[in-house]
Amino acid sequence: MTFLVVAGDPSGDMRAAELAAALKAQRPGLKIVAVGGACLKEVADEFLEDLAGRGVVGFWEPLRHLPFLRGLLKRLDARLAASAVDGVVVVDYYGFNRRVLELASRRGVPAYYYVCPQVWASRAGRLLVLKRLVRKALVLFPFEEKLYREAGLPAAFVGHPLAESLPAPHRAGRGAALRVGLLPGSRGAELRRHLPLFLDAFRILRKEFPEARGIVIASSHLPPDAYAAAQGLAGVSVEQDPDYGVRSGLDAAITASGTATLENALLGLPMVVVYRMSWPTYWAARMLIRVPYIAMANILAGRRLVPELIQSDATPGRIAAEAAVFLRDRTGNAALRGALAALRSQLGGPGAAARAAAEILGDYR
Repeated sequence: MTFLVVAGDPSGDMRAAELAAALKAQRPGLKIVAVGGACLKEVADEFLEDLAGRGVVGFWEPLRHLPFLRGLLKRLDARLAASAVDGVVVVDYYGFNRRVLELASRRGVPAYYYVCPQVWASRAGRLLVLKRLVRKALVLFPFEEKLYREAGLPAAFVGHPLAESLPAPHRAGRGAALRVGLLPGSRGAELRRHLPLFLDAFRILRKEFPEARGIVIASSHLPPDAYAAAQGLAGVSVEQDPDYGVRSGLDAAITASGTATLENALLGLPMVVVYRMSWPTYWAARMLIRVPYIAMANILAGRRLVPELIQSDATPGRIAAEAAVFLRDRTGNAALRGALAALRSQLGGPGAAARAAAEILGDYR
């Protein structure tokens, strides 16, 4: 058997690699042809393109990459037409992966969606597209399964991989010095927008908390020189954190909206959620987004557990003021930490990728 697996951003690349490995474990001899990033490349039998490393995100930003994206779609279509591909699995990255799904549909290849688009947040019309193109949606949150099924699309809640990969919540930060995590995002454009902002906010924090240490959590998908703005600053270090050991010992975090906010929540880490984007993207998003929150911790809780500062609200002063609330509580805000960590129970037990693989392979018995 041969499956084509496609992911387009760093977090999707990790999830795709886990699923690809699970597919191969459950069906010996199965081959993976992949478009993704460094993680997926490690498990693929044939790797076609590093799409995740290009950081093509947003509403308008992909326009600059149209020649490359169109060329890649032509290559995938040729592969589907010429090769015996038994199934297509797309992971997140709806804008591009919708086109991949259309190619699979035209070629008569069954397609599956893992880490599905957040249709409950915006653009519910995508459900009609997915209903036409996808054999089964493999969803990470329990409320998504009901939503998809009610729309007439077969769906299975397989659980969230983060619920098993993250260590148990730590009760509070370690040591006498306060430790503040700075998580500006894993894509180049996010980093350029957020890192200077976060560093300015940390400088303000140090006026009240001179002993505080700022730790920039670096993405392995970006080169070290991407973090040059943080190098040599007083009280600031840049560290990678593949096993979440650094984050487990933080007192608070300033975090770009995205997967990191859910990771922080499952670690029980108080955080200020921040997001800036290009103004065209921001105005387009405002017209589409229907949910009252952007941080998954707040969405799952159904209330504002952590502050959110978006676009013009995300100033260094406001970010520092919100973070200072956490730092003044030297007991680690036990109630908030507990409320965040309790969200883990909603995300299923260990084995999300294995359950997703079993759902897919169950159609090929």
